[in-house]
Amino acid sequence: MPAAVTVAVVGAPDVAHELGKKGTASDLTLYNTVRDGHAETIVEPTQFPEKFPPLVTALAMADQCLLVVPELNRAVAETIATLELVSVPTQVVLGPAVGETEVARVLKGGRLESAPRVPLDPVHLRAMVEGWNAPEVPGPPVTVLDHVFPVKGVGTVALGVVRQGTLRAHERHRLWPTPKEVEVRSIQVHDVDRKEAGCGERVGLALKGVEADEVGRGMIVAPAGTLSEGSRLAGGPFEKCRYYRGAVTDGDHLHLSVGLQVVPVVVEQVGAAGGRLETDRPVVYRPHDPALLLDLSAPSGPRLAGRLTLTGPA
Repeated sequence: MPAAVTVAVVGAPDVAHELGKKGTASDLTLYNTVRDGHAETIVEPTQFPEKFPPLVTALAMADQCLLVVPELNRAVAETIATLELVSVPTQVVLGPAVGETEVARVLKGGRLESAPRVPLDPVHLRAMVEGWNAPEVPGPPVTVLDHVFPVKGVGTVALGVVRQGTLRAHERHRLWPTPKEVEVRSIQVHDVDRKEAGCGERVGLALKGVEADEVGRGMIVAPAGTLSEGSRLAGGPFEKCRYYRGAVTDGDHLHLSVGLQVVPVVVEQVGAAGGRLETDRPVVYRPHDPALLLDLSAPSGPRLAGRLTLTGPA
């Protein structure tokens, strides 16, 4: 299988296009490149900072992250606050107008304090990305979907990334968290027909057994019995975003980000040891998945309230 990687480029809107050819565009914009058998997908959260979910979605899609700091502004500050609670490996890219000393001061005491720092040089960044690969995760095939659309003569086509195992054409799987069973009629990898796709590869799937309007971002194609789904979730411990200006309390109405899913949630109970949550619709997850609590109506400061680790049903 060819090597592949998905990279989130955050912090500046004018860098991702230097690293690939523009592809799918929505609240996210994807740029794609295949060099010597190495496939690269660059994800830019295009509608951030106007909307917050594109940022957490781009980070959830990524194997690696480039945090571009062209200057120290509000959007960069919110991005840094978010990255502190997200575990994706991150390189800090310094723009010409910002000094390393002032960036070090902003990053001090957080996860990114020791992150590697490189200058904003597209040639160097392209070479660096060419050396990255998605981690190989064995097990049953798990494909996380991020876009879907109907195609005349084909039917439902979903775009996503194989995150575990090897996906093969003509397999039948569950479309999580729905009860529907779908058949993978065909697989394309960067517009090339394939009989199978391996871990880390970006795919286009022709799905039989479901209409395009029944498929949403964050849904997962995987064998029945391999994942969990539900709307009452338990998690712990709770780690508050150190820059969030509000307080997360029992009964709060927030949003929950799990994988690529962002859904309304009621915080039934929360404390340092953990919490109980109820979403407005079922979400798909695995125990130990990270879950972010988002305050999309926060009047100032970061819209990330904190993080839990899901442990199972509440």
